[in-house]
Formats: sequence, structure tokens, C-alpha cells
Amino acid sequence: MAAMSWDAARESAHAAATPLKPRSLPLADAGGTVLATPLVAPAAVPPVDRAAMDGYAVRGDGPWRVIGSVFATSELSGPLSDGEAKAIVTGAAVPPGTTAVLRDEDATLTADLVLGTVQPGAHIRRAGEECQAGEVLLRARTVIEPTVLGLAAALGLDRLTVIPHPRVHALITGDELIHRGPSTSGQVRDAIGPMLPGLIAQAGCVPSISHLPDNRDALIEALNSATADLVLVSGSSASGPADHLRGALAAVGAELLVDGVACRPGHPQALARLGDGRLVIGLPGNPLAALTAFLTLGTAVIQRLRGLQLPVLPPAAVPGGIACHPHNTRLVPVRVGPQGVVPIGHGGSAMLRGVAAADALAVIDPGPSEAIAARLLPLDPGARFWGS
Repeated sequence: MAAMSWDAARESAHAAATPLKPRSLPLADAGGTVLATPLVAPAAVPPVDRAAMDGYAVRGDGPWRVIGSVFATSELSGPLSDGEAKAIVTGAAVPPGTTAVLRDEDATLTADLVLGTVQPGAHIRRAGEECQAGEVLLRARTVIEPTVLGLAAALGLDRLTVIPHPRVHALITGDELIHRGPSTSGQVRDAIGPMLPGLIAQAGCVPSISHLPDNRDALIEALNSATADLVLVSGSSASGPADHLRGALAAVGAELLVDGVACRPGHPQALARLGDGRLVIGLPGNPLAALTAFLTLGTAVIQRLRGLQLPVLPPAAVPGGIACHPHNTRLVPVRVGPQGVVPIGHGGSAMLRGVAAADALAVIDPGPSEAIAARLLPLDPGARFWGS
């Protein structure tokens, strides 16, 4: 199978996944998931006219005689007659007949009379001002941010029907990897293991991780026993003697969907479907190559698992130009400024220095010379930068 173009690989990965089945979750557990159905107002908000300020609910022209008080916890009080007022707090239901709320700072109280000037209808939140019963407020496939949870609570909802967080398990392979201290001539400090859980969580998933030796049987067992919706395997996707992913996939009867992507770094990435429908992504063993592969295939699969569209990447100018590769898409760490993007170097497949200081990866399409425009691939796979 020939290596796919970078864009075709993203599209294939997105198309290969299936959105997870919707679930009903309490609001406390729904943050960061995706609405499976539109958010519809079950009733008007607010349900009654409410005071928008502390002051006096008044009727007619002043001065007004103060005949009582209304608190936020008060039941709907009796109506006002012309020339009457009741002290009121923000959020309290205004008495029937109220023509305006006179703010405290605009009022002068003398004995039981209050004086001031107010326009009819001032400082009253009308019933249904925010929404009417049956009104569609948010479409399905909206990511549930904290503000969405607040809105749902304001509507009186206790649960939401959502597409839940996908579970993503990462298998980090490599006999040479160590997990404490610096690299040596025969040992390499694992940089991918500490990086992947945060990326997975940023993408809206529940991460888990385990480490494996360079052993075909161990990898087969791990693939068969993983219960995640998506399995990532790093460090075993190339064709060297210690790279067992493709052999393990063949042994378990997996269908290879993507076998290499025409990009630099990250070329030896792969996507396969297991017999039970779960997807497996092979990430290269070099840290930046693994990151670019996750942002290429991984986030495309995850977007689809969450029921989201594959985002269109925003364009950016490259004032100084970036050299193109004649056949492969380049993914270059850049800083983003008002005039466009500037490469910051240290973009080799084993390097994380450049990307750690970058704002995004510039996607440089293949070509014969230099690119003066690029698309931006965000480093935070859950950022609004992705679009919808």
C-alpha cells in the first residue's frame, strides 16, 4: 500500500470511525462531551417577569407609597395599584401591575414615600426574554463547555443526552526506553509516554497508558485485551527488526486502512481496524513524529468518535517563506503573529524543543519551491482553533 497524502489520510481516518452511542449523563459528568441531540428549552426563561436591579417595583407615576418588600425567595406577591411601590431585590419576581423598577441609586426615600424618575419597562427582565418553551438553543454536536452546563441548569435540566468521552489507550513500546533520569548510549528517556495522556485529554477523551517490550506476542495480547475505543501504539510502526505492529495487526486479522502518510515528520504512521471495529493507530517512535501522527490520524478519528466534523484548518501567511518538500507535506513548528507565521526551528522528528515553544504546526503542501501560505494545525487538539 502506497503512502497516502496527508489530507487524504486525515479524511480516511475521520471516515473510518463511527460516533459513539449517546448516553444520558448528569450535568456534573457531561462537561467536555458533545450534545447528541439539540438543546431545547423545556419552558420559558425567565418563567416570570423579574427585577434586573435592586430598587423599587413601581406602578404609574411617582411619588410612590412603599407598601412592602419582595425578596428573591418570595412567592409572587399581590398586585400594585397606581402610585404604589415595593422594595425589591435583583432576581425577584415583580408584582403584577409593575410598570418599571426604580434603581436604588435613582431613588429618594422619605418616610414611606419613594421619589425618582424611571422609564416604563426599565430594569425588568421579561418572562421568556432569554428563550421561549420549545425553542432550540444549541444544535446537536455542540461541545459542552462550562457555559453550556450553566445554560442547561438555568433551563431546569438535570441531565443531558450526550456522545460520551471516547476511551483512548496508548501502548508505548521499546526495550530501550527508561522512565527516570537522562538518556545514555544504550537507553532513551521516554518522551512520548508523558506527552500522550495530556494530548488525549485535550482532545476530549479519557486516556490510559501502558508500556510494552519490543515483543510481537506481547503486542498481540495487548491489542486483543484493550477495551478502549481507540488504541495508539507508539514505537513499533516502522519496518525495523523491533517494529512488530504490522505483524501483530496481521496476526489478529486487522484491516490496514492507512499504511504510511506522505508527510515529514511522521511518515511511518498507520491506521487499522480490528475485527470488532475498534481502530488502532501506529505512531512513530520519534517524539515529534509521534505528535504529528497523533494530530494527523488520531485527532481525525477522535473527532468522528465524538460525532464532530473534520475541522477545516485556517490559512496563514508565511512572509519569509518556508521550503516545500517535492513530494511530502511538511509539518513545521511556527509562532503565529499579526503578519503571519514564522518557523522557529528544531523541527526534526526526534526533537520537541521547537514544538514546545510553538503556537501551531504550519502545514506546508508539497511543491517545487517555497510556500508563502500555509494552513495551521493546532497543537491543542481541543482548542476552538479547530472550528466545528
